[in-house]
Amino acid sequence: MTLIKSISGIRGTIGGKTQDNLTPLDTVLFASAYASWLKSNVTADHYTVVVGRDARISGKMVQSLVNETLVGMGIDVIDLGLSTTPTVEMSVVELKAQGGIIITASHNPKQWNALKLLNNKGEFLNANSGMKILEIAKSKDFNYASVDELGKITPVSNAIESHIEQVLALKNNSIRKNKRRQSLKWLLMLSIQLGGLHYPSCLKN
Repeated sequence: MTLIKSISGIRGTIGGKTQDNLTPLDTVLFASAYASWLKSNVTADHYTVVVGRDARISGKMVQSLVNETLVGMGIDVIDLGLSTTPTVEMSVVELKAQGGIIITASHNPKQWNALKLLNNKGEFLNANSGMKILEIAKSKDFNYASVDELGKITPVSNAIESHIEQVLALKNNSIRKNKRRQSLKWLLMLSIQLGGLHYPSCLKN
């Protein structure tokens, strides 16, 4: 079993011993480190982080741990639930959040999962920021919120639909401008992940 710590986040296999796998304790550790880094490096009156996940078996568990850890750090969570990576990235900007966490292990087998960390521009962290988070995690020097300063979780269920509308509304969208779009031919990459759930909406519009 494996736990890989890198500047882009943390990924590993579910279950097993701490520090060797992506266990609940490791998830809380790195979510706390990210929250600590965010509050030290981004100036804001109040902090909000967008969190979304893919359809992996462990996704709901990992996201619950991440969400509640952020709440414990005094950070509000916008919970997108099942979501795509680009949708989480766009939502950080659209909702004016201070950061984002994508819970996905991309192409890896089902036993894997990961926390992919975003800045306030909806971009993956640079090497310097990633290294600082690893250092914070190693030190385990966290300052959790008091009971009156706990964050809150706000579910958002229409993020992907909003993302699709924004893409279709782009000024240079050649698909909508094409008067002969009925004759367009499409090649779709079907998968068991979330993209397949939203192809019908894209094609309909």
